[in-house]
Amino acid sequence: MLRMITLIFLAALAAGAVDAKTLRWAGRGDMQTTDPHSQNENLTNNINSLVYETLTERTKTLGLRPSLAVSWQQLGPTTWRFQLRPGVKFHDGTPFTADDVVFSYERARADSSQLKVYSNAAGMPKKIDDLTVEFTTSGPNPIELEHVQTIYIMSRAWCEKNRATKPQNYTQKEDMITAHQANGTGPYMLKSREPDIKTVLVKNPQWWGIKEKLFEGNADEVIYQPIVSDATRLAALISGEVDLINDPPPQDVPRLKQNPAIKVLEGTENRIVFIGMDQKRDELLYSSVKGKNPLKDKRVRQALYQAIDIEAIKNNIMRGLSQPSGAMLPAPVQSTPEIEKRLPYDKAKAKQLLTEAGYPEGFEVTLDCPNNRYVNDEKICLAVAAMWAQVGIKAEVNAMPRANYFPKLEKTDTSLYMLGWGGGATDAIFILQPVLSTKNDKGDGDYNYGRYSNPKLDELIAKVKVDMVPEQRLKEIRDALLAHNAEINHIPLHRQVIPWATRSNVTAVHRADNQVIPYWVKIE
Repeated sequence: MLRMITLIFLAALAAGAVDAKTLRWAGRGDMQTTDPHSQNENLTNNINSLVYETLTERTKTLGLRPSLAVSWQQLGPTTWRFQLRPGVKFHDGTPFTADDVVFSYERARADSSQLKVYSNAAGMPKKIDDLTVEFTTSGPNPIELEHVQTIYIMSRAWCEKNRATKPQNYTQKEDMITAHQANGTGPYMLKSREPDIKTVLVKNPQWWGIKEKLFEGNADEVIYQPIVSDATRLAALISGEVDLINDPPPQDVPRLKQNPAIKVLEGTENRIVFIGMDQKRDELLYSSVKGKNPLKDKRVRQALYQAIDIEAIKNNIMRGLSQPSGAMLPAPVQSTPEIEKRLPYDKAKAKQLLTEAGYPEGFEVTLDCPNNRYVNDEKICLAVAAMWAQVGIKAEVNAMPRANYFPKLEKTDTSLYMLGWGGGATDAIFILQPVLSTKNDKGDGDYNYGRYSNPKLDELIAKVKVDMVPEQRLKEIRDALLAHNAEINHIPLHRQVIPWATRSNVTAVHRADNQVIPYWVKIE
């Protein structure tokens, strides 16, 4: 295989030597793994999506179009048939067939996969012939095409050969070939992977999308480099060491706009940032309260919510680059003013609620937070802790890199935590099912790290999953979000506004999922 990919690399260099350009891209953190089914995290998905493909893919405006599937039809309420693209080959030269699709969906349902909720929702795949796959869902699925967009297709033969038939267990720090090598069908091939140093991709000259004229740019090589320090990352952009950053510090955006060598691309990301709370344990971890869990009391959760001055966070920390919201929704497409409305900032009310709950002096607790995942994540957590201190809640902020943070959350080793949720899909089921549902070990509630159970919410989500009547389903979505808000199972903060910054000779497409698509990038 190594010889085959080396030959392809050489062919890629020879084919585009005259116009080939290198896109040097930097961000605060690194991708977590090159195993496309292991971790569901935006940067990880972004880079993996350049190597691996799905049956449908997103356009520049986040719509869906054919990818590894060229067409599809719904044969019945629970049956979908997909015709696969002929002539596609994996990077090692082996042909792509229906066997790879069936294998990939089975692999994505494994316990070590963070994508099992979507693989399960897409249904059980069955090979009809080499270029036809049929999915049978457990019930009607109104967003089947959205679900199949989430599962990356891997080579069955390559995975079996390399003993990688199950996703990398990232939480247990398992080392396997898929964590540092890759073999997809996508526009780029993984040339090298050095965690926390750099990841290098090179154009795949055999990509089917080249003939379809989807490769619109000239970035034949992509070097992604994590640069943790905001100042260092910004300096690298200004000096010309890197070409693009998609997470400039908000406070520096006005200055960047004044620099003629820099272009700033504005855009709101489909992502809601929020605080989660342990509502399951009988005794709260990392707390001064012994023998019980104060976060099980809605009055305490409401006090934490109403003690947060979200406008101060927007103005002083985010420099206006956030959209405060009371909705647990990445995008407001299906929302209403009632769902979006936040509980008012009210310190007196927060103190009153804590007193009524039996905590007139407050209590001590730990707030876990990433320091290189969301815009100003650690600063936001420190600000929230300072606000809680004013009503008696003494929260110690425990900030750490994403590589350590997400495995900690997966173990539910937390009392209070920051999390963000977003992506290309704007349908509410993509947060209702994995984040807001009761955990059932089948994918539902996998990211419900507070492990609460809200029966009314679950009942409505069950209807949303299968309701094929658009108006009725929309009402169920809205009722579900209101049921969540009524119990304050999470504390929503804001949607991120994500500007990108590039060198003036770089033209890029800013998507609302905050994913960089290098084959659309043009470098002059």
